[in-house]
Amino acid sequence: MTSSSDPHYRHRFPAEIIYHAVWLYHVFSLSLRDVELILAERGVAVSYETLRRWCKKFIASFAERLRRRRPRPGDKWHMDEVFIRIQGVQHYLWRAVDQDGGVLDILIQARRDAQAAKRFFKRPLAGLHYEPRREVARLGILRWRF
Repeated sequence: MTSSSDPHYRHRFPAEIIYHAVWLYHVFSLSLRDVELILAERGVAVSYETLRRWCKKFIASFAERLRRRRPRPGDKWHMDEVFIRIQGVQHYLWRAVDQDGGVLDILIQARRDAQAAKRFFKRPLAGLHYEPRREVARLGILRWRF
């Protein structure tokens, strides 16, 4: 017998259909009525209101599945500084990047502040369960190692 702790308990459709509908809605940015039509073509008669409820109820578990599948960042991190102009005003774009080129976090500042950049670089470390092997900051003329 299915327990009430199962999130799909007392749903008419199996979990695979529910997750497929939620996946269609969020990954492809379709409307609920578009997802309803796609499922109807496959023989699943479900209303857009039911789809809305499913998306609201199951999005947390869907996001958790995606988070688990995401590859881990590399063990060498770099911080790059780029000068950009936004509406004619010079700003500083700081990016924390791993060795594979994956952007971990970005920060845009109106003035160049190295101490704030160091604090920013440590922010992606807060949620990790491991430490990167090496951290290097490239700041134009300035160069430091943590």
